[in-house]
Amino acid sequence: MKTFPLFFLSCWMGLQTMASCSKPDPSIQSKLNAAIQEERLSLEKSLGVPVPSISVLIESPKGRYFTSSAGKNGKPVTATTTFRFASNTKNFTATAILNMQQDGWLNIEDKITAVIPGSALPYVPLDANWDFPHKNEITIKQLLQHNAGVYDLTNDTSQYQVNGDTYLEHSMNLNPDHQFTTSEYVSVLTQHHLTYGSPNTVYHYSNTGYSILGAIIARIYSYHSGKAKTYADYMHEKITGTSAKVPLGVRFIENATDQQLPAPYITGMIRFPDHTEITDKENASGHVAEGNGTGTMADLNQYIRSLMQGRNVLKPETVALMQNSEGPAKPPGGNRYALGCSYVGGLGYGHNGATVGYLSMMVYDPAANVSVVVLLPYWDLGSPDRFAQCLNTLARAGLAARRALGYPGK
Repeated sequence: MKTFPLFFLSCWMGLQTMASCSKPDPSIQSKLNAAIQEERLSLEKSLGVPVPSISVLIESPKGRYFTSSAGKNGKPVTATTTFRFASNTKNFTATAILNMQQDGWLNIEDKITAVIPGSALPYVPLDANWDFPHKNEITIKQLLQHNAGVYDLTNDTSQYQVNGDTYLEHSMNLNPDHQFTTSEYVSVLTQHHLTYGSPNTVYHYSNTGYSILGAIIARIYSYHSGKAKTYADYMHEKITGTSAKVPLGVRFIENATDQQLPAPYITGMIRFPDHTEITDKENASGHVAEGNGTGTMADLNQYIRSLMQGRNVLKPETVALMQNSEGPAKPPGGNRYALGCSYVGGLGYGHNGATVGYLSMMVYDPAANVSVVVLLPYWDLGSPDRFAQCLNTLARAGLAARRALGYPGK
C-alpha cells in the first residue's frame, strides 16, 4: 500500500510540559466543533459517500482544543487514540539526523560514502549490493531534501514493477509478514539501475531515500554504542523515549510481525471503486524511517510544538536549518520542502502522512504560536481526484480550526 491525518480537551496526564492548561472557552469550542463538522459534511457531499471522521487538535495562546466529527460509518476518536502517522515519521528522522549533527556524529554536507566522524567506518556499507546509481555523489542533506535522485520502491512503478505493483506491494503479496530491510531495497536499486537522475537535478519524493537515512542512523548509533543498534533504538533512547528531553508515547515499528496497534486505536478505511476495506494489522517493516511511526494526536502536537519552538532536542538555529534548507530542485506547484520539513501556507512548518487508510498532518506556525494536528482515517481511491480531495481536506480542516480560534490563515 502506498504511503503518504464531540468533546473538548482540557489537561491530559503526562502533558504538563505543554502550555499551561486553562479553562476552555465554550464559545471557541462550539465554533471549532461546528467548523470541523462542516468540513466533514463538505467532503461527504463532494464524494457522495460517508466519511468516518475528521479530528483536529489545535493549541494556541488561547488554549488547547480538540474536536472530532464522526460520520455514520465512523468510530469515536480522542486525542489519545493511537493511529499510524505515516510520513510524519520523516520529520522525526530529520530531527534524529540533525541531533546527530549537533553532537558531532555526522555532517549533513558529507557524502554518504564518507566515513563517520572519528571512525574509519563509512556511513553506508561498501559492499557491491550498495552500489546503486549515483551513490558516490549523494549527500545526507540531499536525502533529507528528496534531492538525491533515489528511486522510490514503495510508491513508484514507472521504472520497476511486478504485475503493476511496486516492489513493496509485490513482496507483501507474496508474504504479508516479509521482513524488509534497507539492504534489500538498495540491492534492487543496484540490480535494476533505478534512479531519477543525478543529485540536485530533480526533486522526487522518495521513501527509499529516507530508508537509507534510517540505515545511516542505525550505523552511526551502533558505532557510538559499541554494539548493534537500530533506528528505533536511537529514536526511543534519544528522541522520544522516557529519557528523551520531551518524552512521547510514539513507537517506530521495525519488526514485520509487530502488526497490532495498542488499544485504544482507530482503524483506517479505504474505499475502492468496487469495495471498501477496513485496515487494522499492518506490516510496517517496509517503511522504517520514512513511515513506520505510530502514536496519538496528543503526541504529535507535543512533538511538533516543542520541536519548532526550540524546546526539544534541536537548538533554535538547528530548527531554522530544518525549516529553510531547501534544495535547488523544488517540489512541484510552488510547494516548499527543506530537511524533512514542509511549509504549508497559512498553517506553518511540519509534515503530513498517508498510509493504509490514514491521512494526517502536524504543523506549527511560529508567527501565531499555533500548532495543529489533523487526522482523517479515510482514503477514497475511486479516482486520483477523489483521493486528492481527501488529502487536501487536511489543510482545509487545519485552516478552519485556526479561523474558529481567531487565527485566520490563507
